[in-house]
This record gives sequence, structure tokens and C-alpha cells, in this order.
Amino acid sequence: MKRKVILLIVLAAVAAISASAQKFALVDMEYILRNVPSYEMANEQLNQLSQRWQKEVEAVGKEAENMYQTYLADKVFLTEEQVKKREEEIVAKEKEATELRYKYFGPEGELYKKRQTLLKPIQDDVYNAIKKVSEERGYQAIFDRASSSDIIYASPRIDISNEVLAKLGYSN
Repeated sequence: MKRKVILLIVLAAVAAISASAQKFALVDMEYILRNVPSYEMANEQLNQLSQRWQKEVEAVGKEAENMYQTYLADKVFLTEEQVKKREEEIVAKEKEATELRYKYFGPEGELYKKRQTLLKPIQDDVYNAIKKVSEERGYQAIFDRASSSDIIYASPRIDISNEVLAKLGYSN
């Protein structure tokens, strides 16, 4: 029994010593990405593209709405066959608007693909820079203070955001 207690104390001491020896740091990804000009340019390009596509989708939707309003105004003068034909045309136009929205803004849409091609390489560069700083300085963990609402306070001494920017070639 005494051996188990001593073993437990030794294990607890070893765990405490190894836990205190771990080094960690913080980065602010929003700050880093704001200071990478290519990221800002890519975001601006994505915003312009998104706005252009949104206008296109809205134009098709507006066209469907106009067709519907015209249909309602003309409905009393149309034959049953003409009513059916107009309804099919309106449904087809609404479907076109929905498909266009999905094509551009869906989960695997054009905007997603464009975002991947423009932003992924920049994010990979930032990740690699963080990894290099971590390896050089011996950090076991690096946390993103921008995305973590759990961090209430952290000393500025453990924020390595400027080092990461320097590693990327952007001094601040």
C-alpha cells in the first residue's frame, strides 16, 4: 500500500514537472491576415465577384417576379392552355434563379472554389510560418486568440503574431 502511494506521488510530481515545462504561445490570425497584402487583395476580389454574381441572381429572380406579375394581370384574358404555359415558364425561371444561386453560392459553388484557389495558398503560408516559429522556439502549442472566446487575458509577451509576419516577409 505504501509503495502505491509513493508511486502515485512520484507520478504526480513527474506530471507536474512535465506540464510546467511545456511552452505555448498565441497568435492573432485576424491581425496577421490583415497585414498580408495579398490576403486583402484576394478578399476584395472575392467581394467583387460575389457582388457581380449576386446581381446576376437577383436579375433572374426579378425577371421571374415580373413574369408572375404580368401573368396575374393577364390571367383573366388567357385560355387554360396559355395559363398552363405561362405558369410553366414562371416555374422554369424561378428554378433557373435557384440553380444559379446554388451554382455560385452553394456549398461546392463557384464562390467556394474561387475562395479556395485564392485564400488557401495564403493560409498555408501563414500556417507554415507559424509552424517554423513554433519549431524554432520550441512551442508545443500555439493558440489563435482571434478565434478563441475562452481566452480572457493573455500577456502580450506570448503573442508571436509579429514574428509570424516577419517570417512571412512582412515586418510591422
